[in-house]
Amino acid sequence: QVQLVESGGGLVQAGGSLSVSCAASGRTSSIYGMGWFRQAPGKEREFVAHMRWNDGSTAYADSLKGRFTISRDNAKDTVYLLMNSLKPEDTAVYYCGTRSRFGGDYDYWGQGAQVTVSS
Repeated sequence: QVQLVESGGGLVQAGGSLSVSCAASGRTSSIYGMGWFRQAPGKEREFVAHMRWNDGSTAYADSLKGRFTISRDNAKDTVYLLMNSLKPEDTAVYYCGTRSRFGGDYDYWGQGAQVTVSS
């Protein structure tokens, strides 16, 4: 099993920056990739970014490219999501998840981190 613990997030004014982190533990050798998703009130969960575990290659939702950056601290098995130029519509609960193979379902999820952007 893989355990994911999220931290960070909070409240920021529009135009500001925030980061969230996701620390993985347990069978991290089974991880193919880690993704960030978000879910705003009344909306479905949507993809934000992904990082492939073995080589760090990244992918982003087209609408978020240039404002959001996913990165990793290999020594800590922790993945970060840095969010810049935040907008009120970025307000959501942000979740990290891991999957064990390309194109597979996400098997494990973090507890979620609230990000609130005020106008």
